Amino acid sequence: MEERTLLVSGIIFLLGLVFSRILEKVKLPAVTSYLILGVLLGPYVLNIIPRNLMGSMSIVADIVLSMVAFSLGQVFELESIARVGKRIFLISWGEVIGAFVIVTLVMYAVGVPLYEALLFGGIAPATAPAATVMVIRELKAKGPFTDTLLGVVAIDDAWGIIVFALAESVAKMLVRHGAGRSEVLVSLVHAAGAVIAALALGAVVAFLFSKLTKFFRSDTDILVGVFGAILFTSGVATYFNLSDLLANMAFGAVLANLLKSPSQYFDVLKRFDWLLYLFFFVLSGASLELEKLKELGLWGIVYTIARPFGEYIGAFTGALIGKMDKTIRNYIGLGLVPQAGVALGLAILVRHEFSDTIGPGFLTVIIASTVISEIVGPVFTRIALRKAGEIRA
Repeated sequence: MEERTLLVSGIIFLLGLVFSRILEKVKLPAVTSYLILGVLLGPYVLNIIPRNLMGSMSIVADIVLSMVAFSLGQVFELESIARVGKRIFLISWGEVIGAFVIVTLVMYAVGVPLYEALLFGGIAPATAPAATVMVIRELKAKGPFTDTLLGVVAIDDAWGIIVFALAESVAKMLVRHGAGRSEVLVSLVHAAGAVIAALALGAVVAFLFSKLTKFFRSDTDILVGVFGAILFTSGVATYFNLSDLLANMAFGAVLANLLKSPSQYFDVLKRFDWLLYLFFFVLSGASLELEKLKELGLWGIVYTIARPFGEYIGAFTGALIGKMDKTIRNYIGLGLVPQAGVALGLAILVRHEFSDTIGPGFLTVIIASTVISEIVGPVFTRIALRKAGEIRA
């Protein structure tokens, strides 16, 4: 069994590289190629990936998401905030709130239980910065609209994780205690307390870690220290039933403002993080349960349509409040359709936390929606850039 696990792991990395290069020729993002590879290697096609390797997905997801959350914390560096600007903050807030509210209400209206509707809404704001950046580079787009779009996709996942943490906390309370008005209020209070505790944990870890940096003599020392601190933060948060995502985001945000040259502490993870991302996305694709997709077809269709609609309405409203140019107001939402890694990771967490209720079916819907958004999303981004008149080639 151990020999097969090593063999299949090697196959995953090698075929992941090959698939990404092949599908790159038809303009599909690497994430989509990894998901497709996972489906092919999974139990419904070739059935190559062993059960024990599939069982490791939750721990891989925890590590990957904790690293992503830590990296997203860097956007809250005071210099970065000043550079991004108030208007981009308004658009990102509008997009996150719009996607969450509209998706939650729509899913609840079509018969999804409230706690599950909240989870769908909590995942909806996540976007895919890599897909958006890829389109911008390909078209050599440049201008105020492009700069605004880049600023929004750089920061909205951070807000999205905060919203998801709140939604997940409330969903857990509703599953335990019911969905009456008083129960919802109690759930909100508990969720707010858990969020504050997680942020405080991350801040404390960042302060202590900043005192250890004087012992680092090389990039390898920094890599080991950062990775170890991320795992430590996740472990403590999990032990106290707090959000490890929020804790690591706070760790990254506070560290970015405590250190004089914080970028090296974030850039060092890029040396190996894509190995984990590749492995994670392939296992996510292998987790796609096709019979669940047939059962939940309506919910999947509704979510896939409601999410970009919510993103568009929210982004438009944020740009309107910020008194931004008509071109930005009308088309910024079209550039936010792609959804990938963060959403998949959050869905894996839902599958783990709600395994006795909605977990497998929920993950299947998000995976299917992600594949669709990664294929269709770049098309909408191209349309937005053309409408804005910022394509240089």
